[in-house]
Amino acid sequence: MQTTYIETQQISFQDFKNQILEDYRLGRISREMSYLGRREVLTGKAKFGIFGDGKELPQLAMAKVFRNGDFRSGYYRDQTFALAVDALTVESFFAQLYADTSVEREPASAGRQMNGHFATRSLNEDGSWKDLTAQKNISSDISPTAGQMPRLLGLAQASKIYKSVKFEGSEKFSNEGNEIAFGTIGDASTAEGHFWETLNAACALQVPMIVSIWDDGYGISVPTKNQRAKADIAEMLSGFQRKEGENQGCEIIQVKAWDYPALLDAYARAEQFARVESVPVVVHVIEVTQPQGHSTSGSHERYKNEERLSWESQFDGLVKFREWVLNYSIEIEGKEEIIASVEELDAIDDEAKKIVKAGQKNAWENYQKTITDLIKSVLPLVENLKGQNSEIEGYIGQFNKLVSKAKKDIFHLTRKALLATRGTSSAERTQLMQKYNEVFEIEKDNYSSHLYSQSQWKAENVKEVKPVYSDSSEDVDGRVVVRNNFDKIFEKYPETLVFGEDAGNIGDVNQGLEGMQEKYGEVRVADTGIREATILGQGIGMAMRGLRPIAEIQYLDYILYCLQGMSDDLATVQYRTKGGQKAPVIIRTRGHRLEGVWHSGSPMAGILNLSKGILVLVPRNLTKAAGFYNTMLQSDDPAVIVECLNGYRLKEKQPDNLGEFTVPVGQIEVTKEGKDVTLVTYGSTWRVVMDAADELEKLGISAEVIDVQSLIPFDLTNEIAESVKRTNRLVVIDEDVEGGTSAFILQQILEKQKAFRYLDSDPLTIAANDHRPAYASDGDYFSKPSSDDMVEKIYAMFNETNPQKYPAIF
Repeated sequence: MQTTYIETQQISFQDFKNQILEDYRLGRISREMSYLGRREVLTGKAKFGIFGDGKELPQLAMAKVFRNGDFRSGYYRDQTFALAVDALTVESFFAQLYADTSVEREPASAGRQMNGHFATRSLNEDGSWKDLTAQKNISSDISPTAGQMPRLLGLAQASKIYKSVKFEGSEKFSNEGNEIAFGTIGDASTAEGHFWETLNAACALQVPMIVSIWDDGYGISVPTKNQRAKADIAEMLSGFQRKEGENQGCEIIQVKAWDYPALLDAYARAEQFARVESVPVVVHVIEVTQPQGHSTSGSHERYKNEERLSWESQFDGLVKFREWVLNYSIEIEGKEEIIASVEELDAIDDEAKKIVKAGQKNAWENYQKTITDLIKSVLPLVENLKGQNSEIEGYIGQFNKLVSKAKKDIFHLTRKALLATRGTSSAERTQLMQKYNEVFEIEKDNYSSHLYSQSQWKAENVKEVKPVYSDSSEDVDGRVVVRNNFDKIFEKYPETLVFGEDAGNIGDVNQGLEGMQEKYGEVRVADTGIREATILGQGIGMAMRGLRPIAEIQYLDYILYCLQGMSDDLATVQYRTKGGQKAPVIIRTRGHRLEGVWHSGSPMAGILNLSKGILVLVPRNLTKAAGFYNTMLQSDDPAVIVECLNGYRLKEKQPDNLGEFTVPVGQIEVTKEGKDVTLVTYGSTWRVVMDAADELEKLGISAEVIDVQSLIPFDLTNEIAESVKRTNRLVVIDEDVEGGTSAFILQQILEKQKAFRYLDSDPLTIAANDHRPAYASDGDYFSKPSSDDMVEKIYAMFNETNPQKYPAIF
């Protein structure tokens, strides 16, 4: 087991002195970074700045108990902490401020995130995992207030799981489960539901988690008294304080941000609780100052009075730290020892300024060199075209007048030159075109790569293994197929676990996990409280630490509770780190064609549009669903799999190769061949479409039915366009609202696959009404597309072109 800070503090005075001075040095460097960073923004070199000045001391104290293998899930003011754990340098800090797209110079996000968003790289260049126990880990920050909290729960729970779960390679992710997950949050953001849901879940699960609340008394301009029921969050949380002998609740520690020795003690005690006893801890850091205000967008003088500003100046953490250092003395063997003199601290202050200025200068020069090199490679080629169009010289003149040039300016110039010389053919234009294509590919990688996995384990690379059937294959309820497949999964992948509301003891509400908890234990098949946002958060955090979680959201409608986390966190993990981190969590849910306003919604369009970065898989039955689970557990992409809620009691033939067969992502299936019209659908609606297709056959219309199966990625081989080429008519049928998923599918087919070229009739979408369905079967019939709706609307297409053969129905 790792030792704790308390256990390692038997040191000499000289070592003690060196540690204090190193803290003072780091604190001063961090403060100078904040000061210079603000100036860089205000002088126009950077777009925006938000800094960690005022929080130096508590972050230095927190860093002392942060060990290899530990994780942090925080927000954008923790630069001192990142410096102290070697996750940040002065140069990388300014590289991020300038949005440098070099991973080497800005490893947190390669310029994709604004400053203050920190991350360590969990992955090698090929997408494989590094040894996370050999480094200090920061899960990539996000800006949405309290959005980092659900993920924190999963990062902490992973340590608890690793105490009992082992698998090949698990030693790279945990040292016997002795890691702590550290969270940081501003005091105003504790008003968000994600904070309360996370803390509640952590107290129930008893996970090793330390949450630091930086309390500066304001949420931008709004004082704390207007943020919460009580200004003192520690007082509000008093009911969460654990009682002796009970295995619930948390420890609460309150400490002043400017009291260095008290901060060291607070974090040492917090570490003992979390690392040794696996108890969540809240460290409420009060009397935090913000010397430069909230951000570069405004001044805190607008909302803080003179008295408050004077107090902040007096109780600035670094000011008080300096006072403490200068006032410290101790007698050792009859000799008075001090830590440092005024002159020594002044020298450290001067050194900090020089270090920061040098780092900023290097970062700026490296960033500028990227742009100047681009200009040098492209501008001469543009100038070669001046003789071919008189406008080009003017474009070059405008470009040269720019005081500050960015990549976009050289690309704009190049594209204007190519536009001006359209229709001409010359060696000079060809050379410019070749250079443009070359540099555009580089910038495409800089700005648009890694939305999905680019590793060898990406879902698209998982080969199809078809279900195997024999004479002994049984017809069983669909829920039995998925249940028995889960049994094989848990046996095959010891790192896989599932959790959700009712997922454990009763085997989920539809019995798709029946008997799994009894067989594999409460750690791997677990019940949770009713708290969807943190169910997702558990999945994200666990997946970031090498586990393969299946986070169950009981019904598709309830996924709205986790949509923020899906959109802002999970979907962007690989993108915002440019392939530096991944979280291959599978979100299991069920829906479609159920009855009642609150259980029959189809928020697929929201999922599609808000969660690009997550695969969206919509199997039509439970065998297909099982195949998708088998596929995704071989992949490092995250996915949401929507099981058909009305399919659990329908009979399916159970494959003999459970746990082995796969359904490929991005591939459609033609479930009925036809020659007159192509019907495209997915999920539970597929059964209704098949019924309608049979009715249409009786009316002389041969319909080809296509099950999309996978919305993201969508029909990678353009097979739907080939179908439309044969039938010359297209109908998209969906139970989502008008303009929802049907619009997405139509855009993919008509625009991307260019199937419009083959149409003899207007394309048709048949979707649900814009309201939620009313209760019972009649509600479904009158709210979502029925077989009657489909037959009549599709028949009308043929009536329009050949009314004699297809006379009007009404």
